[in-house]
Amino acid sequence: MSSQNKLNSLSGAGLLISLGIVYGDIGTSPLYTLKAIFNTVFTGGGNISEDLVLGALSCIIWTLTLQTTLKYVIITLRADNKGEGGILSLYSLVRKRAKWLVIPAMVGACALLADGIITPSITVTSAVEGLQLRFPDVQVIPIVISIIAFLFIIQQFGTNLVGKLFGPLMFLWFLVLGIIGFNYILEDPSIFKALNPYYAIKLITTHPMALLILGGVFLCTTGAEALYSDLGHCGKKNIRVSWVFVKLMLILNYLGQGVYMLNRTKDYTTSINPFFDIVPDQYLLWMVGLATIAAVIASQAMITGSFTLISEAVRLNLWPKVRINYPSEQKGQIYVPSINWILCVGCIIIVLIFKGNSGNMEGAYGLAINATFIATTILITVFMLRRKFPLYSIIIFVVVFGTIEISFLFANMLKFIHGGFVTVLIGIILFTVMWSWYAARKIKNRFVKYVEIEDYYQIISELSDDVTVPKYSSQLVYLTSANFKTEIENKIIYSIIQKEPKRADIYWLVHVDVVDEPYTREYKVEFLIPGKLIRIDFRLGFRVEQSVNLLYRKVVEDLVRNNEVDITSQYTSLNKHKIAGDFRFVLLEKHLAKFTRLSFYEKFIMDYYFILKKLSLSEERSFGLDSSYVDVEKVPLIFVTPDDIELKRLPV
Repeated sequence: MSSQNKLNSLSGAGLLISLGIVYGDIGTSPLYTLKAIFNTVFTGGGNISEDLVLGALSCIIWTLTLQTTLKYVIITLRADNKGEGGILSLYSLVRKRAKWLVIPAMVGACALLADGIITPSITVTSAVEGLQLRFPDVQVIPIVISIIAFLFIIQQFGTNLVGKLFGPLMFLWFLVLGIIGFNYILEDPSIFKALNPYYAIKLITTHPMALLILGGVFLCTTGAEALYSDLGHCGKKNIRVSWVFVKLMLILNYLGQGVYMLNRTKDYTTSINPFFDIVPDQYLLWMVGLATIAAVIASQAMITGSFTLISEAVRLNLWPKVRINYPSEQKGQIYVPSINWILCVGCIIIVLIFKGNSGNMEGAYGLAINATFIATTILITVFMLRRKFPLYSIIIFVVVFGTIEISFLFANMLKFIHGGFVTVLIGIILFTVMWSWYAARKIKNRFVKYVEIEDYYQIISELSDDVTVPKYSSQLVYLTSANFKTEIENKIIYSIIQKEPKRADIYWLVHVDVVDEPYTREYKVEFLIPGKLIRIDFRLGFRVEQSVNLLYRKVVEDLVRNNEVDITSQYTSLNKHKIAGDFRFVLLEKHLAKFTRLSFYEKFIMDYYFILKKLSLSEERSFGLDSSYVDVEKVPLIFVTPDDIELKRLPV
């Protein structure tokens, strides 16, 4: 059994790692959830009453039960893609059902990236704010920015060693949460009444500020998406079993905070922080330190999740090509410099905009997660249809979670002007990038003209043997987007035959097909003209690095070893010494002619696309090609022929 399979099977190590990777975000929710609810009611002119406390706790408990346990732990984890999870993994499972599914996939992905900006800001700020209980004049902003900057700086070195500490530290965090909460529960066990959904229903149906309260309640389930996103790192069984412990500790802590609040209904002020107030004074600074560590772990999980998301988006052609590094040999650990610094700058701006006050960030935070939840619900519904779940179960799923999440959406939209607009703005910017990159590819494909390659077999064969044409390269390689071996882009034929005829011993056509499975590595070889024209088709998973140079050379080595191809140089002086011929890749870079006829929308999309393309990684670097062996030829996206021009000749 491989080490990854051992990890994915139920084990003590797997359970511990699940605590460190999966539950950082949802595990720090008690820092601000109840505080957000009571501050919302109090500042809105409402009273802090026993019914409010019991109702809010009941809403939290049943949100964790329905939204996190039922939807994600029980249902969504079933939608694993060869053991991998996450919204783009889910999209790859269902994308062939309908083209429009790319929209919820993009919305969910953009919301998750926005969450990657907001999570470090609110969790670290909430933890550091605990210092103000002991040191009222402490400046929170410089401390928070320093921690966030340090967190992003260390990403480039890899987090393998640090990651091994996450599990034990989060186990300690959850244990402390449960113990502190349980100590307060002993003072008033009647708080267990909050387990009854009656109090949640009563609060929602009778309280005049019910929608605003729901906006605060929603914060308790932030991080539920991580249960699914980190499926490949931890395994289904480990996530499900460890959730039992996590949920118990969270509920104990929330109930403990509830007991404290029952004693403060008459003298409540916004300076009260029930999370830190239930901590004994002698342990307060230790708790602030532990909360800060938990916040850093939660932030780390979101950052690495963002890296994984972007790497998948690049390979699914939903994001511009960017540099992706692998700082350690641990499976799945990657580092995306551009995203790292975008998230870093975004986090610092969020902290400054909201003046280092976690309460000001709550509206932005809830809206980001809400959008992801709705997108996941849409994709899971399609997955259930694809897997032929009973129709009644699909209808129940849609009605229950559609109602819950739309209710939360209305609640979070009430906070739009109080921070929610930040999420919407970030999401829109990210969505325009994704949509433009995706739509531009569709527009480009519309103008790609394919021809029957068989029609050119004779001329390619004769060109290869024509010594009157200077040899361009011994082995000439083109990347083709043609899905069928019988077709070839007209532009490639033009490049070989007409635009400086290119004589080579062997012409190679390389095609990369990104498949729905995450880690597939397969290839097949077609000898179109034996010894002259060879096509290689790679089938790569959406999480596999597309190092075409290495993959191609590996295939060629196998072919040479099996005596299926001879790459020995045909130059007389080199051939007698059995020296291999040189290799050269030709990449065709498309550009828009200034008189290209496109609609206003298409012109805008393509202009945006070419701006993004200039900022993104070049084709040769994205495919792992050595630039010294690559020639880039510029070709127009649309060939404009003389037939397209109306010209009137005047008599002499």
